[in-house]
Amino acid sequence: MREQLPDFPWDALAPFGEIARSHPGGIIDLSQGTPVDPTPDFIQQAFRDASNSPSYPVTAGTPELQAGIRAWAIDRLGATGEFDVLPLIGSKELVAWLPTILQSQTVLIPQIAYPTYHVGALIAQARSIPVDIDAHGWPKADLAWLNSPSNPTGRVHSAQEIQAAIKWARSNNAILVSDECYLEFDHTATSISVLSQTQADNKNILAVHSLSKRSSMAGYRAAFMIGDSALIARIRELRKHAGMMVPLPVQKAMTVALNDASHVAEQRARYNARRDALRPALEAAGFHIEFSNSGLYIWCTRNEDAWTSVEWLAQRGILATPGGFYGAHGARHIRIAMTATDAQINDAVSRLKA
Repeated sequence: MREQLPDFPWDALAPFGEIARSHPGGIIDLSQGTPVDPTPDFIQQAFRDASNSPSYPVTAGTPELQAGIRAWAIDRLGATGEFDVLPLIGSKELVAWLPTILQSQTVLIPQIAYPTYHVGALIAQARSIPVDIDAHGWPKADLAWLNSPSNPTGRVHSAQEIQAAIKWARSNNAILVSDECYLEFDHTATSISVLSQTQADNKNILAVHSLSKRSSMAGYRAAFMIGDSALIARIRELRKHAGMMVPLPVQKAMTVALNDASHVAEQRARYNARRDALRPALEAAGFHIEFSNSGLYIWCTRNEDAWTSVEWLAQRGILATPGGFYGAHGARHIRIAMTATDAQINDAVSRLKA
């Protein structure tokens, strides 16, 4: 590899986890963002019903799952024109391996970004370049990542910003991949998909979605991509050779999950209620909230080194993530996840007020 992989960031957080665990009330972990709310019963039932699965699954997905993703993309994302779909073994594996699959040489990633964008470039022995939101100033590259709503900031791209990124991709004959895994969790913003902005021309455009947070299915490893049919055919062929197949019971569970919107609305309401409870308590403790108007996280700062803020919270039994995990531009911010029970969030509020 051209560069050594970075240390796994969560290992550096472990000592602060120990501090938080020593609190008399125990730890409230608001760091990693692992869902804690139960997978809806009807999804679990579909998984159980398909558990007798002696044969290999199909990489392309069952016809029912393909149809479900297509219908959802048209209805929910506003996708138009010709496009194809492909199930994934969770979105993180796609993020990590896509530059290798595409043999990318230069990958553009957001300045404040999910760390796996950079790691994926390193695995592919590609150059990784952090860039600002405004695509008008982007350098030449063969692959670029969008992330809206953003992890970690919760920022939502405007239609104009997405259109500028599409224009950049077309003028550079580059691939644009939009990570939209948090699109279902708007709070005070309205998220839009890149597929709604292509004017029915999806060449070199991909959108990535996950059911991990949307349907509390992180343990299922269930995600999918939508976009350029020729590009997906190329990716699918390599994945077939590599045995990258979503298990059939998971595909069955994905199909029923995509056909129901009510459980998503319920989950969105849970996350937004937790945000509404935590935000004033954090502000009263001196934190300034930035963006955080969609997704699962609060992005905030006290204008101090992030590790100072992390330690201050850990002493109160609350574990948060330092913004430096997401790039140098996050060094004075922290990310706080809404993935804790209502009781834990209320406890965190009490500790902050105390």
